[in-house]
Amino acid sequence: MKCLHIITPVKDSIASTLETIKAITESDITVPFTYTIYNDFSTDENTRLLEEASRQYHFRLVNLSDLTDHPSPNYLLVLQTAQREALAADAGLLIVESDVIVKKNTLQTLFDGALQQPQCGIAAAVTTDEQGVINYPYLHAKGRENQVYPEKKHCSFCCSLLTPALLGAFDFHQLDPSKNWYDVTISHESLRLGLRNYLFTTLPVWHRPHSSRPWKQLKYTNPLKYYWLKFTKGLDKI
Repeated sequence: MKCLHIITPVKDSIASTLETIKAITESDITVPFTYTIYNDFSTDENTRLLEEASRQYHFRLVNLSDLTDHPSPNYLLVLQTAQREALAADAGLLIVESDVIVKKNTLQTLFDGALQQPQCGIAAAVTTDEQGVINYPYLHAKGRENQVYPEKKHCSFCCSLLTPALLGAFDFHQLDPSKNWYDVTISHESLRLGLRNYLFTTLPVWHRPHSSRPWKQLKYTNPLKYYWLKFTKGLDKI
């Protein structure tokens, strides 16, 4: 693993996205890296704001409307495109979602940690609230703070590094196109291939759950409506 390809898929939620971008581009990182925002059919106004931010923070902006007419979400296309580019560069693929804010040392330390852990397929940073308390989707990690350990459950892609060992062993074109999200499937494939997925509770990142997909807040405020949307409209297939 010679370098990092850092990506953030974006669908509107521009305020939190700009905070994510700022934290990543201001990180203390010594390994060579590229940073790409995949804009998944945000509004015209938010696309304009992302274009302005790309000039300010010097990241690559890929508007998926230039690549496909498939409606959002296009996470599968993002993963397939990013996998191809990462493999060509012998890069680790580090996914940071647009509702996550990394710390100064997160990216470099996750890269170093992935190299140090044996047979690493995925290296994931634990998520916390603003007060530093572990939160969704890693509630099961409470009580295991300040550790690095193999994760038998799936790793979320809130802030996760997929190593070249995993990227080279599992072709993302095999993923089920009827689904929307793939962290569970890819985590399980990593384990099936004999790799190990590590959770770094030593590397907390601030996660504001579902701020990139506000309708999912209904899961907590109006669960009946959430599950009605999920099943009648086929949303959020994992």
